[in-house]
Amino acid sequence: MLVSIIRISLVAASWISAIFLPKKSFIKFLPVTFFSACILLVENLLGTSRKWWKVKGGAKASANNALTFIFGPFFVGNIWIFHLTYRKFWLYTLINLLMDMTLAFPLNCLFDKCGLYKLKKFKPIHLFLTAFSYSFLNYGFQRLMDMGKDGAATPSSIPLSHNKRTRS
Repeated sequence: MLVSIIRISLVAASWISAIFLPKKSFIKFLPVTFFSACILLVENLLGTSRKWWKVKGGAKASANNALTFIFGPFFVGNIWIFHLTYRKFWLYTLINLLMDMTLAFPLNCLFDKCGLYKLKKFKPIHLFLTAFSYSFLNYGFQRLMDMGKDGAATPSSIPLSHNKRTRS
């Protein structure tokens, strides 16, 4: 019962905070958040099959945990971090460093004690290092997304001299 309450609380608190995000930021950072959510889903599949962690309750409980964390605090938190720090790389790095350390050490210990999961072959330092490295991958992905938008030709940017001339 406690595990279910924690899961519901994590998702609810995350999405309630999303109400305060500007719609423009939410939409702008949605692709990078889906990109990183896909990476975490793959990591979860690998971690489950390689027994990096153990979840009481089997595959269903493991899937519930993954979906709770990925589409709850991680999803909304990723958008918040980008909204508050994007184009301020050092601030982005510092915030991710602090958040990933918080996840890997005190929160990981709390989630273990509450019975959500127990790390086995994957230690807290591995959790921190993978999460922190994903933040750089995410930032690079977002920069590529922005370059694609900035570098695209729009109809108004095409010079008129390229239009076909009619013969008189």
